[in-house]
Amino acid sequence: MLLAVPAAACGPRERSVTYAESRAAVFAAASLEEAERLGELAASPESLAALRERAIQILLDAADSPVAEGRAHAVEALVPVPKRLNRLAGRLLADENLGVRSITAFAVGKARLAGHEPTLRAMLTDPSPHARASAIYALNRVGSPANPTPLAGLLLLQNDLRLRSHAAFLLGELGEGSARSLLREARATPPERAAADQLRLYYIQIAEALVKLGDERAIEGIRAALYPGRPEELEATALAVQVIGELGDRGSLDALIYLSAAQDQSGNLQPAEVRLAAASAACRLGETSGTFIADEYYRSSNPALRSQAADVYGWTFELEHLPRLEGMLDDRSVRVQISAAESVLRIVDDNAPIFAGSAAASERNP
Repeated sequence: MLLAVPAAACGPRERSVTYAESRAAVFAAASLEEAERLGELAASPESLAALRERAIQILLDAADSPVAEGRAHAVEALVPVPKRLNRLAGRLLADENLGVRSITAFAVGKARLAGHEPTLRAMLTDPSPHARASAIYALNRVGSPANPTPLAGLLLLQNDLRLRSHAAFLLGELGEGSARSLLREARATPPERAAADQLRLYYIQIAEALVKLGDERAIEGIRAALYPGRPEELEATALAVQVIGELGDRGSLDALIYLSAAQDQSGNLQPAEVRLAAASAACRLGETSGTFIADEYYRSSNPALRSQAADVYGWTFELEHLPRLEGMLDDRSVRVQISAAESVLRIVDDNAPIFAGSAAASERNP
């Protein structure tokens, strides 16, 4: 749980909740059924392996979903199990939906899946600039270099800030330090008449790429967004929180804790989406006590909040949360099922010693 702090406080916490205290709190909050199931899973590597396999099957089924969003989310979630991803990547690289094609190309690159180079090269002429950019990234990641110059064109010449942000993200992921000057130029020359809310998101993603390329000073622009002054800034705050977790910026941990408990002038907490994002990022930074926020929303009527709650549980890497996530695999929302399955994989695979010498361990390598 993230520690509750007064709305006016923003200094360091007096003390941290210990792992033992956090674990005891989870057990106290869990239903008897969850506690019993946890005992079964903890006592049986076979039960854990079966739960892991069920989670993977849910992702494979979602990759066949008639809904493009389901296919895209499933592909992203399958990156940690590249052998399974490899079996469906060829089909999804040719998906009718441009978002699915683009995300699949990125996933292929992230997982470094060889064997899809002909399809990726064909994607360099895809009608979608998003897909073309992802194909450039993937080819360079799998050792079949493609000219990255079109990424510079997207970054500097596009009026669509979403395309610019996509190009910036890919340049950061490629890790080529020479792109820093390009990113700074893009930051200094945004499109004319760009909407203020979209510019805030764009600047955060430029800063994220710069940090990934070694410019540590750029982190300050991301940290600044953790203190929204107006409701219209909350979307940028949510993105900044996510980026902080992705970058592993422990210097922002106290700000995340404050954000999760801060109240406005009317005494209202930040929106649930922001609080859950802060809890998830804090877990990624090693502060796994934020699960009380997920506990508030895992039964929400809003599937987006249930999905975020599942994500929080996954980033704790703690076996104690598996029974609840197992129940969420049966959620009526496919998006929640995918998020729960991804979190199950994250937790079980992080406790990988139980799979020593097993097929589950070997399949994590492409």
